Amino acid sequence: MQSAVKAPLAFPSLTVGAASLIVSYLEAIGVDHVFGVPGGAIEPLYNAMAQSMRQGGLRPVVARHEAGAAFMADGYARETGKIGVCVATSGPGATNLITGVACAYDNGVPMLVITGQPSLPVFGKGALQESSCTGINTVGMFSHCTRYNTLVSHVDQLETKLVQALMRATQTPRGPVHLSIPLDILRAPVEQRLSPQHLQKLMRTPSMLDEEAVRELFLMLPGTRKMVLIIGGDCGEAIDAIIHFAEMTNSPFVTTPDAKGLINPHHALYRGVFGFAGHRSAWEALNDDTELVLAIGTSLREWTSAAWSNSVLNRKLVHIDATDEHLRHSPMARHHVRGRIRTVFERLLDVMHIEQEALGMPWSASHNQATSRAIVSLREPEKVQSNATPIKPQRLMVELSKRLPPTTRFLADAGNSTAWAIHYLESRNNRRLGLVPTTGTGAAAGAGSDAGKPASSAWRGERRQDRAGWLRVLMDFAPMGWAIGAAVGIAQAKPDCPVVCITGDGSYLMNGQEITVAAQEGLTVIFVILNDGALGMVKHGQRLAGAERVAFELPIVDYAQMAQSMGVAGHVINGPEDFDALDMNAILRRQGPTLLDIRIDGEEVPPMDLRMQTLEAGTTT
Repeated sequence: MQSAVKAPLAFPSLTVGAASLIVSYLEAIGVDHVFGVPGGAIEPLYNAMAQSMRQGGLRPVVARHEAGAAFMADGYARETGKIGVCVATSGPGATNLITGVACAYDNGVPMLVITGQPSLPVFGKGALQESSCTGINTVGMFSHCTRYNTLVSHVDQLETKLVQALMRATQTPRGPVHLSIPLDILRAPVEQRLSPQHLQKLMRTPSMLDEEAVRELFLMLPGTRKMVLIIGGDCGEAIDAIIHFAEMTNSPFVTTPDAKGLINPHHALYRGVFGFAGHRSAWEALNDDTELVLAIGTSLREWTSAAWSNSVLNRKLVHIDATDEHLRHSPMARHHVRGRIRTVFERLLDVMHIEQEALGMPWSASHNQATSRAIVSLREPEKVQSNATPIKPQRLMVELSKRLPPTTRFLADAGNSTAWAIHYLESRNNRRLGLVPTTGTGAAAGAGSDAGKPASSAWRGERRQDRAGWLRVLMDFAPMGWAIGAAVGIAQAKPDCPVVCITGDGSYLMNGQEITVAAQEGLTVIFVILNDGALGMVKHGQRLAGAERVAFELPIVDYAQMAQSMGVAGHVINGPEDFDALDMNAILRRQGPTLLDIRIDGEEVPPMDLRMQTLEAGTTT
């Protein structure tokens, strides 16, 4: 009997420390920053990161609180499209991460969470900050807010579980994954058997496509007189293709609140935001003799469906998404298309261009008559021009819109900041999305260097790396203070772009210490504090609901002075004229953060009507 012959390995195995293996795999997939707070149980991982940093590799960024670290990893992932990584020690270090991890879970943000544990031999003996299954079970706590969650109980498990975690974080539905690793395992030697190239291949997002469903959708188009697109927050990598489809079919489009930052708000077909803090023009677009509604890359939960509006959730709906979790929210829809959104629209456009070439005339799916300019109706438009002191929040959003460069990343924190930004904030980035053939016959006509190419490739423009756009807001699970940490993560990922964090005084008092990370790292982040001495959404919610007005007051704080005490430049803004006194160019050149303490008119009610309707609908008599 012949002995079995082992096939040679394409990549020779190496014996390295377990912590070094983790760092090498993170480097292999392009991660260059890890956010966390060090501690005894996680020390070997920081030792490995220190060695990597000396060689020009991965860098640790020390947050002031573990929740801040998770928010930073969240922002980093949104900006780069990579996995955000946050680490913490055992016990309270791990539990402090949970809010940020839960936020990433509910918003579909890929994140690797690594927490420490005491050494395996002392499990159950009452070790300091033990958080194993024998005590405060952190693995059990993470089970409800992660896509993959496990204790590494033997060194031989590490490589397999790490790869499984990385793959699961980026699979649809994306989200955080958690590895709890005991101290002795982090210190142990382990064989590295997987090459960086093979790991990168395993991490690729598959281009899955339901061909039959796409064909069915294509057949619906010619007979549809009016179609409206709802563009959701998961459309980042597909946005050029989606806008091109809207232009070919002459279809107006609206966005969900989390997708506003993906589009050019000056596009002629844009009708505003549909959902929380949205625009009347978006409602009118959907309710004005619309025959087909394409909801693309959206969960259709409370904020993205305008509190489950009948204008969307009906038989006119076609729901296009990569995840069954989202599709399950629209059982009443006329049609469902499951697949990677970019792949779906690339295939759909290919078929449309093939037909266009066959007919020898431009594609026309309907009799839509789009206007030549964007129509977005603002609530109380006169207030965006107000010169009143204290400054109106509406005017503040306009000032930020016009004074920051087109490359600026804006973040709006949970609460009133989100409502004001969704409704009033704009971008100076007038980048034309999509590449539309405008002259001649056939797909290649008017496409410049693409002339003569087949229809399947002629329409395509530059593929966007930016998955999240110029404005980032939270949906659903929305912790106060998220934007403060996330802004640091975005600035770390994109240091050549200004980052503006719009947050309330309540959120800043919760998580404002993370501004010192931006200072230490030399990051150009402008923190805009809406200072009205109140938990604004609580205050206005109580007023609108006719409830007792209680427990919303905050102390009067000079946040500019607080920033200065931390070595951060701070300015007080009372009215519009104070913006003229700011040297914005100098602020943007500064290698470090700036805080603007904005004394807003606290009596102005943000556009939160939908939220109030939902709360009232949930009451019982």
